[in-house]
This record gives sequence, structure tokens and C-alpha cells, in this order.
Amino acid sequence: MSVLVYIDTLSGKITKSGMEAVQYGSKIGTTTVITNGAIDSNQLAQLGGYGASKVLVNRSLTANDASQLARLIKAAVAAVDAKTIVFSQDLTGKAVAPMISASLKAGLVSGAIALPDADGKIKVNVFSGKAFGIVKVNTDKKVITLTPNSVGVTEGSGQAAVEDFSVDFGAPSYTTKEIKKQEGDILLPEAGLVVSAGRGLKGPENWGIVEDLAKALGAATACSRPVADIGWRPHHEHVGQTGVAIRPNLYIAIGISGAIQHLAGVNGSKVIVVINTDPEAPFFKAADYGIVGDAFEVLPKLTEEIKKLKALN
Repeated sequence: MSVLVYIDTLSGKITKSGMEAVQYGSKIGTTTVITNGAIDSNQLAQLGGYGASKVLVNRSLTANDASQLARLIKAAVAAVDAKTIVFSQDLTGKAVAPMISASLKAGLVSGAIALPDADGKIKVNVFSGKAFGIVKVNTDKKVITLTPNSVGVTEGSGQAAVEDFSVDFGAPSYTTKEIKKQEGDILLPEAGLVVSAGRGLKGPENWGIVEDLAKALGAATACSRPVADIGWRPHHEHVGQTGVAIRPNLYIAIGISGAIQHLAGVNGSKVIVVINTDPEAPFFKAADYGIVGDAFEVLPKLTEEIKKLKALN
């Protein structure tokens, strides 16, 4: 089976979610990658280690205009006669995958968290992660968006052939005046470790203890919606139903009560640790581990102990 995987890039680098999507596709069939923008061919060739046999790259399309990307990807589908098209379940995938699905009259599986089984059925998240669904697509072609951190990434050996791919992708549907990119080395949707805090921190001036813990762990930082709404933290750190949905291996929630809207965006986490002064906080019901205590006392001690453990290794 021919599989086409679209990967987004960030500042000329392949993202972890992109690698994950490539490896996912390679376990379904012979995988070709389509991407765009200024990116080094040697880096693209390394996608062979994740299962890609070939990479098509359009270097002239640098802006992620959904309509232009859809035309580029549709042309690539035709070029390789792809039966399955895979995206990461990120902002680009959410925008473009439905357009490809409608254009090709292909069934869409949104938010896959596992490979298709022997009958072609795919497990997905439903109801904001509160339940699982099993979806089977009966159309000739299918489109799948893969939830980040669902299947993991293991790099192997091999090099993919890299080819320039030119196509008339038309005029953009809108004009981009400014792009503000997330700062920091760890992208929140891809992070394996996340340290998050809420109004229990009492003010933005106290976020240093959260950042210290995150730095000691090598984790990304996040926050609850009220914190982002009142301007304590940037909106791209807001996790929850109306923010970024994440599935890290470890999620530490500090001073967050655990409203259902917040839980909807983080309940896919492998392990949840809650730190709160209120023993009746709803978040404790969803936690794997809980600490009833003052964050201003607990966090510095926790950070210090983590540093000691790392020093021993």
C-alpha cells in the first residue's frame, strides 16, 4: 500500500510529531513524505531512519496557507497514488486534513492513537479524550490524523531519496502580516514532560519556581486558562479543552483545581502528579500521585531533590 505523510517543519527542522507520523505511516505501507519550506536535504534524507522511502519537498511554498498546502498534498497523492494520507493532529493537520478528505472523497479518521488493526479498525480519542472510539473507513482512500505522543518514535538506519516537487499551488487565501513563534527549546504538544501551574501561584512574579522545576526535569511549561486569560503567561502555554491538548509521559499540575475543561486537554497523560493546598481539589481524583501542600514550599524541595538525583547519574 502506498502511504503519503505530510510533515510540518519548525525553523527548518523536522519536529518530533513529524517523525512520529512518518514512522506510523511506514507501519501501514510504503511511505513517501511530502513537506515544504527551506529545509536541508540531508536532514530530510534521515527520515529514512523512521521508515520513509522517499521525500518530496517543495521549497517555494514557505507559508502554511491551508488552501495552498491542500493543493500541494493533493498533487503528491496523485503522484504516488497514495491510498492512505497521514497528518499529525496539530494545527496544520486539523486545517488541511479535512480539506484533503473532502476533495478526494476519502474517509477521515481524526485523532488516531494506535495503528490500524488486522481489520483496518483504528482507535481514536473521542469526547475530548474522555473515551475511546473504534473507526473503520470503507472508502478507497483514507486520511488519518495522528495524536502526538501516541505511538512513540524509534530511529533506525537508512536514508530516504529526496526529490524536489513542484506544483501550481495557486494564490494564498489570505495574507500573513506577522508570525509569532513559541519560544523555548521544547514544543508543548511534543513534550514528554510538562510542568503546569494555575492561579495557586498567586502572580506571574512567582513563576520562577515553576520554571526552575521544569528546567531541572528538562520539561516544557504550561498553564491553566485563567492564568493565560489574565496575562500571567502566554496563551500558547494554555492547556485544556480550549487550549493545547497534550499527552506527555508526565504532567505535573501545580495550584490547578482540575476543572473538567482543563482535564479534557491533559487526561491522556501517562502519569499525572497534582500539587495543591486543597485536599478536596477535583484534580486529585484524576491524579496518579498527589501532594497536599504549599507549592512555595514543595517546589523548591522537589527541584533540589531532582538535581541531586541527576548529579548521581
